[in-house]
Amino acid sequence: MNDVLPPSNSRRTLLQAGTLALLLGAQQIARGATIMAVRVWPAPEYSRVTLESDTPLVAKQFFIASPPRLAVDIEGIELNPALRELVAKVRPDDPNIEAIRVGQNAPNVVRLVIDLKQKAVPQVFTLAPVAAYKHRLVFDLYPEKAVDPLEELITERLRDAGAGTAMAAAPAPAPAAAAPAAAAPDLLGDLIAEYSQKPGTAVLAPAPAPPTLIAKLPRPAPAPPLPVRATARQTDRIIIVALDPGHGGEDPGAIGPGGTREKDVVLKVAHLLRDRINGSEINGSPMRAFLTRDADYFVPLGTRVEKARRVQADLFVSIHADAFTTPQASGASVFALSQSGASSTAARWLANKENQADLVGGLNVGKQDRELQRALLDMSTTAQINDSLKLGSALLGEIGGFAKLHKPRVEQAGFAVLKAPDIPSVLVETAFISNPGEEAKLRSTAYQNQLADALMRGIRGYFAKNPPLARSRAV
Repeated sequence: MNDVLPPSNSRRTLLQAGTLALLLGAQQIARGATIMAVRVWPAPEYSRVTLESDTPLVAKQFFIASPPRLAVDIEGIELNPALRELVAKVRPDDPNIEAIRVGQNAPNVVRLVIDLKQKAVPQVFTLAPVAAYKHRLVFDLYPEKAVDPLEELITERLRDAGAGTAMAAAPAPAPAAAAPAAAAPDLLGDLIAEYSQKPGTAVLAPAPAPPTLIAKLPRPAPAPPLPVRATARQTDRIIIVALDPGHGGEDPGAIGPGGTREKDVVLKVAHLLRDRINGSEINGSPMRAFLTRDADYFVPLGTRVEKARRVQADLFVSIHADAFTTPQASGASVFALSQSGASSTAARWLANKENQADLVGGLNVGKQDRELQRALLDMSTTAQINDSLKLGSALLGEIGGFAKLHKPRVEQAGFAVLKAPDIPSVLVETAFISNPGEEAKLRSTAYQNQLADALMRGIRGYFAKNPPLARSRAV
C-alpha cells in the first residue's frame, strides 16, 4: 500500500495543498476503535463511502490527480474483516469509483485508497451518532464535471422518442450529407423540432433560456423550415413533473414492523408513476418525469428543491410512507406548505420528523453555503401555496377513491422539501408503514400500481383546471 503516493517532493507539495485533517482533539483520537460497518452508495451525482465505528475516527486525505485516486490514512485502528469488505462492495456500474484498496500502512494506521473512474472533488467529513448510527466517517466523491439534470432529462426524452420513431414505419432514407466532424447535436433544438412536426402543433419562437440551464448544450445548427399547422391550444412545450422519493442511501426513512423500508417502497412507486407520466400528454404537450433520486442514495432536502427548480419543473410531488409511535395509525395523507404554522399537531410532528432527514442521511454542513440554503428555503409564496393546495386536493380525491384517508383534507406544515417558491409542491404520505396491515399493502405490487394510477389521475385533473404556465423557452 506504500506505493500509492508520489515521490517525497511531490508528496510534500500534495500534503501542503490537499491534506484535510479531521481535527477532533487529541483526547478524542480513536485508539483501538472498531469499524462496525462499511457502506458504498453509487450515484451519477456522487458516490459515497461510509465507515461506521464505535468511537470517532481521525483521518488525513491525499488526492492524487493522475491517475485520479483518493488515499486516506485512518488513525487508531487495525485492519479488520469489516474494512476488508469494502473491496467487494464496489459495483461495476459505479460511475465514479473504479476500485477500493485497504491495507495496514503502519501500526494503528490503515490506508484506504479509492481508485476513481474520473477526476473528482472529494469531501471527507465526520458525523456524530444519530438514530441507529454510531460515529461515521464519510467520503463523498463528486465528479469534477457535475451532471446537468436538464441535459440528462432532454437526452432521455430524445432517446425514448427515437426508439418510438424506429418502431414506426421507416421514412425514406435521407441523402448523405457531409457534416462537420466537430458539430454536436443540439438536444434542446432537436427535441423542439421533433414535436413541432406533429400535425396541429404550433411552433413558438423560443426566448433565450437562462445560461445556467442550457450553457452545456451546443449551439444549434441551421435547420430547414418545417411544414406545420398552428393552433391556439397546442405547443411544443414539455410538461415536467419532479418526483421526489423520500429518504435514500444512509437514510432508510421509516421501517415497518416487518422490516419494510420507506426508502425502498417510495422509490418503487416513483418509478411506476414516472412510467405513466413519460407515456402521457396534456393537450398535445408531452410530459416528462424528473426524479430527484432514481436509485438508493441520499439527497439533501435543499438539493431536492434546487434540482426541481433547475429543470424548471411544473409540479413537485414528494412521496413518503408515514410512521407513528403506535401501530394503530392508518390512512394516506397529502400535505402542502404552511407559512403560518401547521394545520394540526400531527402535521407539525411529521414535518419535524421529515425535516431531520439531513441529520440521518449525513449532510456535510461545513461545505454548504448556509445563507444560500436559508434563502432558498425561505422564498415560499402565497401563490405557490394556493396552487399546492389545489394540486393536493386533486391527488387526495383520487387516493380516497380506493384507499383510506388519514384526514379528508390537505394538511399544511413547514416541510423543508416543499419550499420551492415557484413550483406547486406537495408531500404524499402513501400509508402508515408502521401499521402492519398498511405495510403489507405498501409491499404489494397491486397497491403500488393503484397509488401510481391515482397520482397520475390527480396530476391530470390538476392540469385540466390549471394549465402549465409559459417558460422562458419551450423545452
